[in-house]
Amino acid sequence: MELFSNPGTTFRSGYDLLKNLPGGSYLFSRLIGLAAPYSATIDARLVELSPGYAKVEMADRRAVRNHLDCVHAVALANLAELTTGAAMTYGMPDGTRGILAGLSIEYVKKARGKLTAICHCSPPATAEKRHYDVVAKIFDQQGELVAQGTAKWLIGPSLQ
Repeated sequence: MELFSNPGTTFRSGYDLLKNLPGGSYLFSRLIGLAAPYSATIDARLVELSPGYAKVEMADRRAVRNHLDCVHAVALANLAELTTGAAMTYGMPDGTRGILAGLSIEYVKKARGKLTAICHCSPPATAEKRHYDVVAKIFDQQGELVAQGTAKWLIGPSLQ
């Protein structure tokens, strides 16, 4: 199935097809959730996407809050993973696939309100198997950094 043998191609095609349609970004974000159900738990919305760049927003809602009345640490880690994965996957060459091999996150301050995660990275140019450390910075509505996540993506050739 092409969805799994060429995820970058499928991801790019789907986003490029939907991005300019009314509600297309919302629909694409929901489709990501179908492909990766755990990512859907934070109900994030992909706002901008290009090779090596992703901007993802997440609303502050009860389902992602903790007992301290702020966004839960694991919801922030999930947002960082989703953002780095989108930036990498959109930029991967045909014939490659990736998997998360590690994730670390630094919490800077309590996260409240709508959050925006941004990732700038250099996606792989070839299908050579190697690890990439990819950073996502998460900001609150005031533009203040609340967390920074580093995802270690293992990128390599697709199984065909």
